[in-house]
Amino acid sequence: MPFKTSSASNPVPTQARVDALKAKYAAAQQEQVFTFYDSLSPEEQMALYDQLSKLDVDRVNRIYKKAVSSLESTTNLSISPLPNDCFDSVLDATESKQKEWESIGLKSISENKVAVILMAGGQGTRLGSSAPKGCYDIGLPSHKSLFQLQAERILRLQKIAKDTTGTQEKVVIPWYVMTSGPTRAATEAFFQSHGYFGLEKENVIVFEQGILPALTDDGKIFLETKSKIAVAPDGNGGIYAALRNENVLTDLTSRDILYVHAYCVDNCLVRVADPVFIGYSISKHADCGAKVVRKAYAEEPVGVIALKDGKFNVVEYSEFDPTLAALTKANGQLEYGAANIANHFYTVDFLKSVERFEGELEYHIARKKIKHVDLKTGELQSPMKPNGMKMELFVFDVFPFTERMSVLEVDRKEEFSPLKNAPGTGVDDPDTSRRDIINQHVGFVERAGGEVVPGAGETQDKLTFEISPLVSYAGEGLEDLKGKTIRTPVVIETVSDIEKLVAL
Repeated sequence: MPFKTSSASNPVPTQARVDALKAKYAAAQQEQVFTFYDSLSPEEQMALYDQLSKLDVDRVNRIYKKAVSSLESTTNLSISPLPNDCFDSVLDATESKQKEWESIGLKSISENKVAVILMAGGQGTRLGSSAPKGCYDIGLPSHKSLFQLQAERILRLQKIAKDTTGTQEKVVIPWYVMTSGPTRAATEAFFQSHGYFGLEKENVIVFEQGILPALTDDGKIFLETKSKIAVAPDGNGGIYAALRNENVLTDLTSRDILYVHAYCVDNCLVRVADPVFIGYSISKHADCGAKVVRKAYAEEPVGVIALKDGKFNVVEYSEFDPTLAALTKANGQLEYGAANIANHFYTVDFLKSVERFEGELEYHIARKKIKHVDLKTGELQSPMKPNGMKMELFVFDVFPFTERMSVLEVDRKEEFSPLKNAPGTGVDDPDTSRRDIINQHVGFVERAGGEVVPGAGETQDKLTFEISPLVSYAGEGLEDLKGKTIRTPVVIETVSDIEKLVAL
């Protein structure tokens, strides 16, 4: 098994090894991390030594210097629209064109050339849960978690690819789940306790994103306690180093995977391994691709994919002059309207190439209140205002290094409903996630020629209705409901449930 697992504690380091590590940190001008070392218990010394020996302190210094220099830069970057030849929209494309893209994607899936990477490091803290966000139940009638919804979409798509292409081979879409340190054990336990939701254990691979130390304003590493440095996840852009360090790239290669779909766990509508998106990107010979939604209005505070100094990038709303943001095309749509939703396509070759330009990636500084030990008194400090920084990389920071980019616009109401806020917020919360899935499922039935009407005690905007992803990935498989009226509450979990509705 190529993936790293927890191992027994390292043996007690010799004094020579400790002295060598101290010298390394002193040369990097980070010797303060050893301030309390000699007063620690042997167990605490081992824990600190182990943490510091695994950290590339010179890399930390390089990242800090680059992040600060980027922050201080006053260069005005030129912003220009996406080239027409790398952009298409399912809102405008003909049905035959979409079928063409889908066919290419399904063929690659049927040949076991496609894998999925899920960015699932976040906890449900804002949702009132200490569990990983993927474990969250948004309140659907089935009470399925986000993880289960996505797993069942993979299962359904494997069947669609096999049935559509007629392949005699077993179709597998490996699912690589990236966690953070605090969420890894809970994520693994959740999958195990639910039998991997019907997927095979060997095809659900959990790995861990990296960390970076929290730093003072002048780049010094904070001590969280006398025997532990303060660290934080290195952002969703840490995925690229994690793929290499956790041997995921090795596993992808061993499976002969060519293409990867990557997305964030909190989008309840995500079409996992979407064959249309994958097929579109393959047809464009792209090494990197992005799925976007149409910006709702010029002032919507979202990042959009465009060109910065002639290179693909995400331009934040704050970087736009209002006049530029309001520019429209001949068809009346916004010139800068490709809203980023962190939903990406990659070739495995491109993911492997990231190591070559990793040193050029722009890390971003987040000002934070960082608890730490006072180096003079040894007392814990809990600041009331930001006193330092955490550095992170964004998943889109590799865009400027792509040679061939594909950008596909999709329908927001069909494919993007993020879960960000606490229940009752009214925006991007469990209620809106649940509503958007139910509305989508009602739409599936309507497009099949059926109708969903509220039953006793329900209203059209508050229906108890759900279709399992095991029955329908994107509206297919519901043809028998043509001409049928479905009165809620109804949950369609199996094909036999459709047969019962048809028989009524």
